[in-house]
Amino acid sequence: MNNFKKYLSSAAIIILMMIFTNSSINATNGYFRHGYGVKYSAMAGAGVALSLSSIGAATNPAGIVFIDGTRFDINVALFSPSRSYTIDGNPSMYPGTFPLTPGKVESESNYFPMPTMGASFKIQDNMSLGLIFYANGGMNSDYPAVTYYHPMAPEVSPATGVNLEQMFFGATFAMEVAPNHSLGVTGLFGFQRFAAKGLTAFMGFSSSPMNLTGNRWSTSTGFGARLGYMGKFSDVISFGASYQTKMSMSEFDEYAGLFAEQGKFDIPANWTVGVAISPNTDWTFALDGQQILYTGVASVANPMSLMTNSPMDQQGNPNPNFKALGTNEAWGFGWEDVMVIKFGTMFNGFEGWTFMAGYSYGKQPINETEVMFNILAPAVVEHHITFGATKQLSNGKEVTLGFMFAPEGEVTGANPMEAPGAQNITIAMSQWQLELGFSF
Repeated sequence: MNNFKKYLSSAAIIILMMIFTNSSINATNGYFRHGYGVKYSAMAGAGVALSLSSIGAATNPAGIVFIDGTRFDINVALFSPSRSYTIDGNPSMYPGTFPLTPGKVESESNYFPMPTMGASFKIQDNMSLGLIFYANGGMNSDYPAVTYYHPMAPEVSPATGVNLEQMFFGATFAMEVAPNHSLGVTGLFGFQRFAAKGLTAFMGFSSSPMNLTGNRWSTSTGFGARLGYMGKFSDVISFGASYQTKMSMSEFDEYAGLFAEQGKFDIPANWTVGVAISPNTDWTFALDGQQILYTGVASVANPMSLMTNSPMDQQGNPNPNFKALGTNEAWGFGWEDVMVIKFGTMFNGFEGWTFMAGYSYGKQPINETEVMFNILAPAVVEHHITFGATKQLSNGKEVTLGFMFAPEGEVTGANPMEAPGAQNITIAMSQWQLELGFSF
């Protein structure tokens, strides 16, 4: 009972940290993290077929039934993304164009704490319950410049950027339905908040200009589920698969004039499959494939080509074919679906120590025709290199340290609202993350 109270007290601390800490993050596969839980992160996110910690329920809820007894995991990461954009070419000054100021601008706010927590409880030999808290992010920028300027809509804010923060709570039930084969389900509650600044120049393109930029934090909630299967076919090979439903979130009312569908910003569906091979007691190799279905969310996937029509026709009358920001068919960030391949390895050859390493690749979701709006969210990294180590302590405790580095990625495209050939835009990002985990 004393241990259980200790677990609950630690859980309360983590929840408060997640609520009151500015934990907006620039995640690595669009705005999904490369891995959830320090052990999985140290293997580049691979491990849908492995039961490494209670936080594994964020990837595959079926895995917690293979964890003995009660387990509690607390992870805290320091995440550091570097974002920038560069404008090449001088404005054409032609009537009706939308020029950007030449030069390079780097985003501020480059350090973010990210707490994560999980717990699993054995209720019968073949049944377990679990709890998990984790966060996503990725649409964060804080440029100390008026990025989008228009003489008819002078900018009030001296800076430009957006900030999306997402927090998820999950309750898991897992059951071993046959020897070494399990099914699991996690019911998810999602909370997100969003704010934008420096977008006054787009007021003429918005269906609700007063709900476009510079407003207070707007919040949104919704529900979803993750389903999982894990099977151990021998001491050598295991297989895992999971699917998370699309989470229909309530609208960001204060930004109904920015996001499509009157401020809707749903959480996309995603799936993961993978295999783990342990040729002996010292080595484990894991290979996962994950797809994130961004094209199922209009505010993320709608391309900027939807706004190529002018709000006014040549006679100065409203253009009935124009798709204003905030409407159902409004342009968004133009993101494509992301397919990620993750490879991780684990070595247990030293008594009391476990070493992990990994690499993942996922083509970034932004093509060269969508760079202008994605200055706000330049999620263009593709490669992730990771490693970590776990030290076993007394009484079943352990401590794990993990590190991730994502080298710089960039995308270059033309300013679609300028004269052809006048200006090019390059968006770039690199990242690193240091993560510490304690398990009891």
